[in-house]
Amino acid sequence: MRRALWSLLALSTACSGQKSDSGAAASGEAGGSAAGTPAAGAASGPTGDASVSGTIHFAGTPPANPTIDMAEEPECAKKYATAAVDSQYVVSNGALGNVFVYVKSGLPDGASYPAPEAAKEIDQQGCEYRPRVFGIQTGQKLLIKNNDPLLHNIKAVPKQNRGFNISQPSAGMKTTRTFNTAEVMVPLECNVHGWMKGYVGVLPHPFYATSTADGKFEIKGLPPGTYTIEAWHEKLGVQSTSVTVGAGESKTADFTFGTKA
Repeated sequence: MRRALWSLLALSTACSGQKSDSGAAASGEAGGSAAGTPAAGAASGPTGDASVSGTIHFAGTPPANPTIDMAEEPECAKKYATAAVDSQYVVSNGALGNVFVYVKSGLPDGASYPAPEAAKEIDQQGCEYRPRVFGIQTGQKLLIKNNDPLLHNIKAVPKQNRGFNISQPSAGMKTTRTFNTAEVMVPLECNVHGWMKGYVGVLPHPFYATSTADGKFEIKGLPPGTYTIEAWHEKLGVQSTSVTVGAGESKTADFTFGTKA
């Protein structure tokens, strides 16, 4: 069964004109502010020393995350002390993690921010995508890795960008792709393991962050201005607020999500 599935995925990859490679190198998720170093000599949009930070709160009792049956994948199952769960809700002490927060509007018209040279990484580890939620700039390299000794594939299902479906049948494989159009969010999934989900926010600028397990986020390097800050969660939708920052100012923007009664 596994061999037949691998043959099908390999054919799909070949038909889409995509291929895997194992020679790419990259840094990990930068989080917040500028996500890497712009290409040498490239023009860059305005930046500054202002920042917006805050906490994503969760009101009420979070739903239980679904349990994942990894009985047919013992190499992944053994990486968990207890039964693995699909981490749709990362809630700790009333704070919500894995919320993508970004500047939706307010930057000067025509501002252009070159893609950083440093790549972003996503790993397939323990039959999960890590990180599950992250951001990347248009044109920036995405380094896709397989850390598990078994077949994975990563499929991007965008609405604005070109999708891809990449097979990685063994540990240590690496592949690089890019997104060229802003899109929040691009879903990622695996045809082999249906519970594997990931989400990447593609932006034309570096002003974004993902909330940590304690709900904290920070967006640095902003020029003075008034911004719409949007917060996105995979199950709880979006919220937005307006924040005005002057040169060198640090402003707070908290968000509160919760389940419907």
